[in-house]
Amino acid sequence: MLMQIRGVRKSFQDNTVLRDVNMDLDRGDVVVILGPSGSGKTTFLRCLNFLEQADAGSMELDGVKLDLSKASSKEIAGVRKKTAFVFQNYNLFANKTALENVTLGLTAGRGMGKDEAREIGLRALRKVGLAERADYYPAQLSGGQQQRVGIARAIAVRPDVVLFDEPTSALDPELVGEVLQVMRSLAEEGMTMIVVTHEMKFARDVASHVIFMADGVVVEEGTSEEFFTNPQQERTKKFLKRILPETYEDPAVRI
Repeated sequence: MLMQIRGVRKSFQDNTVLRDVNMDLDRGDVVVILGPSGSGKTTFLRCLNFLEQADAGSMELDGVKLDLSKASSKEIAGVRKKTAFVFQNYNLFANKTALENVTLGLTAGRGMGKDEAREIGLRALRKVGLAERADYYPAQLSGGQQQRVGIARAIAVRPDVVLFDEPTSALDPELVGEVLQVMRSLAEEGMTMIVVTHEMKFARDVASHVIFMADGVVVEEGTSEEFFTNPQQERTKKFLKRILPETYEDPAVRI
C-alpha cells in the first residue's frame, strides 16, 4: 500500500466539509474522485498535500505515518517531496518561460543544478508535447498548453503520487481533450494519480478505482466497472442519472 488515509475531517467555521473520509492507494492506481459541487472533493485533495490543514485524520505514505492535523514542517516537506499537485487554474509564473516554470521546483525546491534541471524539464515538456514551446511565456500559450506545462512541472519532480484538482474545468471545451490525453498517457505508463474531475468518460475509461463523495462523506467506491454499471447507493444512482442521462441505465429497472 503506497498511501492510506483514515478519518479525515475538516470544517470551515460552522461548515463541516469533510466527515471521516478514508482512502487507500496502491502504486499505479488511478483513483478518480467524483461528486457534486460542494461535496468536499477538492478540500480532501488539498488536505493530502497540506494546502489545507485537516482538523483530524491520519496519513501513511510509503511507510511513514503522520497526523494530518499536527504534522510538523519536516513531515509536511516529506509529503510534498513524494507528491505533486496540478491546479485547476494552472498557477504558472507569468514572468517565467514554460521551461523555467517546470525547472523552478527542481532548482529552488530541491537544490538541483541548472543543467540537470534543464534536461529533466525538457524531457517533461516533451512528454506533454510542448518541447517546442519551452521558451514561451504563459501569455503566449493556450489554456490547454498552460495546463500541460503544469502537468510537466508536476511530473518533473518524479513524485510517487500526482494530485489533479479538476485539471480541465478552467479550459474551453475544445482544449479539454489535449489535457486528458496527456493524463491517459501518464496512467498507461503507470503513474499513480488521484484525480478530482467531472470528466465522466475519463473516469470510466482510465480509473482503476472510483470514489463518489457527497456532503463530505464517501457515499460509494469501487472499480470503474462496478461504479458505472452497478452502483449500490441511491445517492450514486441519482448522480449518474443526472450527469449521464443518455447512457446510465438503472440496473433495478432493466427488463
